[in-house]
Amino acid sequence: MKLAINGGEKLRTKPFPAYNTIGKEEEEAVLRVLRSGKLSTYLGAWHEDFYGGVEVKAFEQEWAAYFGVKHAISVNSATSGLICAVGAAGIEEGDEVIVSPYTMSASAVAPLFYGGIPVFADVEKDTYCLDPKSVEKNITQKTKAIIVVDIFGQPYDVEAINAIAKEHNLIVIEDAAQAPGAMYKERYAGTLGDIGVYSLNYHKHIHAGEGGVIVTNDDVLANKLQLIRNHAESVIANKGFDSPKDLINMVGFNFRMTEMECAVAREQLKKLPDLVLQRQNNVAYINEALKSIPCLRTTLQREHVKHAFYVHPLEFDAVKAGVSRDVFIKAVKAELPRTLMRDDSDVLIGCGYVKPIYLQPIFAHKMAFGSKGYPFNLSTVAYQEGDCPVCESLHFERLFTHELMRPGMSKEDMDDVVKAFIKVWENREELA
Repeated sequence: MKLAINGGEKLRTKPFPAYNTIGKEEEEAVLRVLRSGKLSTYLGAWHEDFYGGVEVKAFEQEWAAYFGVKHAISVNSATSGLICAVGAAGIEEGDEVIVSPYTMSASAVAPLFYGGIPVFADVEKDTYCLDPKSVEKNITQKTKAIIVVDIFGQPYDVEAINAIAKEHNLIVIEDAAQAPGAMYKERYAGTLGDIGVYSLNYHKHIHAGEGGVIVTNDDVLANKLQLIRNHAESVIANKGFDSPKDLINMVGFNFRMTEMECAVAREQLKKLPDLVLQRQNNVAYINEALKSIPCLRTTLQREHVKHAFYVHPLEFDAVKAGVSRDVFIKAVKAELPRTLMRDDSDVLIGCGYVKPIYLQPIFAHKMAFGSKGYPFNLSTVAYQEGDCPVCESLHFERLFTHELMRPGMSKEDMDDVVKAFIKVWENREELA
């Protein structure tokens, strides 16, 4: 059977179904807000509306109850949440923050807003989260925090990294943007460090178009997070902060989420358990079906973890395949269609994930704010190829991910995905 990439017939031409979690419940929630006439009631001054309106407060209470935390603070994006978290952690000029090289860039650049210096630790070869050994190796007297990432929906090595943080008196900020509903033992991802951050961006498990949530069990941190979110400098006198130390990083932003977004997010939260379960079941189904292909290694799940599978990561063995990962995956994609509501995207399979962040221009040239390279000019930390060899190997040679396991994909749809891999495997000599 000739491969489609070489002019053969595609295995499937019918588009895959959309991932669309928006329904009548969200429509009614939006109409409720519209009819109230109050699309936002935030005030950037000391007032009962400093903390937002009815929908904002209800959403935060419901999120905190669901995840079992004391405080949930809504923000307009997870990126904003990470900036708030770094500020609340007290990061100052020249402080070092250990970050992951293999994630969306926001968690790595958040320290820059306060003059902090990102220091990249390598990732684990099997789970792709920060490697505790590499974290330990990168700690210096300047290190003040660790930003861990629950990449692809898998919680970080909680016991090891939290122990390192405790030993060195470091704040742990957990980027759980890709892991709402994931668990370590009986605790949810996002609640495993000192501060956790979730995303409500449109392509996450649940969404409000845009938005994010910060969680913590620490009253002092919660207070600072709320202040940074909403013009801290305007209300700081009303909060009883009267010493210079209290004022560190108390310059605020407008990172507020609207009433309409929170109304939608309240309905989306109700759907989270079932959506995560469907992802887990779909990945298990595909993993079992792909076992017959020797060049693929299916997802490794950490002990005591429930993975949330933002995407489905797999590893490729070029030696067993006789061709490179990129050539093989390109042939698989040629057999499959695009996905509805993602018509502007290619087939939802990708080689690697994101280019290691330290190789991107802002780090390679150490240039961020202003022409003098602030805050990189405060530090001798260098960023260069070879800094994180495991990350580089994963990205450039071994790892690939796909989204064709999301809710909405039937078993027949997933069977076609598996058949495409099998077809390319059985005809791989055409790719040599």
